[in-house]
Amino acid sequence: MKVLQVINSLHTGGAEKLLLETIPRYRDAGVEMDILLLDGTVTPFLSALKENSKCTVYFSSKASVYHPLHIFRLRKYLKNYDIVHVHLFPSLYWVALSIFFFRIKTKTIFTEHSSHNRRRHSFYRVFERWIYSKYDTIITISENSKQNLKQHIRGVKNNLVTINNGVAISKFINASESAEILSKKVGNKKFLIQVSRFYYPKDQNTVIRCLQHLPQEVALLLVGNGKEIHTSKKLVTKLGLENRVHFLGLRSDVPALLKASDIVILSSQYEGLSLSSIEGMASGKPFIASEVPGLTEIVKNAGILFSVGNEKELALRISELLENKELYANVALKCQQRAAQYSIEHMVESHLKLYKSL
Repeated sequence: MKVLQVINSLHTGGAEKLLLETIPRYRDAGVEMDILLLDGTVTPFLSALKENSKCTVYFSSKASVYHPLHIFRLRKYLKNYDIVHVHLFPSLYWVALSIFFFRIKTKTIFTEHSSHNRRRHSFYRVFERWIYSKYDTIITISENSKQNLKQHIRGVKNNLVTINNGVAISKFINASESAEILSKKVGNKKFLIQVSRFYYPKDQNTVIRCLQHLPQEVALLLVGNGKEIHTSKKLVTKLGLENRVHFLGLRSDVPALLKASDIVILSSQYEGLSLSSIEGMASGKPFIASEVPGLTEIVKNAGILFSVGNEKELALRISELLENKELYANVALKCQQRAAQYSIEHMVESHLKLYKSL
């Protein structure tokens, strides 16, 4: 069986990380799997994939990922595979249009990685229904994501299946603590950590603002990059928190950073099914998340939820954990138990069954 994964790029992100983690596993299972990137910029994820997998990496063109040229460039790759598995917009559009215009018979799958996006308005709905209809199967990564998509593409007769994203749980359970962070833990220093891209739904600014309501010894580690990072840095300066907020950029040692931190947070406005939340819970630390679709389902009755954008409530939940050792240990244990339900092995097995059925 030959499968081609298509995605915009291998910059940082949950979908991108999934491909990095799973492609070697699919190939070990006997699937001849390769990857095509609309944007071939060399990134840590791309370098790691080349190092850890024998898959072939194709690049569509040097044009912007939004350039229609990709419709024509994709043709010569799509027809050479049994299945094409697509992730993210605009890859969603370009593959569907290429399949349509050139009458390519390859089976196609699209994974919907989010429960919301800016295209879900009446202006786009008719065209989006046509686009989604060109895929043989659509995978949604949570039941909430599935229901929202069904509402958006109402009437489309695709096969919709839910397969939860998964994480290499043992990597986070068995990680060693980051020596870099441990060296900063002087006195009663405590570290909060959020691992996520800096773009509008992730809302790092709520976590930054909550520091105003916490003791001076509580600091924040922000791991990731993105176009909104400058806004967050300006907020830190405005609030005089330069000594308490540390921007760590893109990191390859996230398991070690989580292990060395005291509380893991994800303050998103919405999610599909967040890998960062599962990784945070697997680390054995208490996990706090905003009460929004894509997080509530994972975290409820294990970690702690707070109202989206409410920095005072978030600060209160952090204080309760830091001041109550029994609560801290109980939440950490429940989080790790919950994370075990989202193993990458189960996800890969489910995808393999789907590939074989097609």
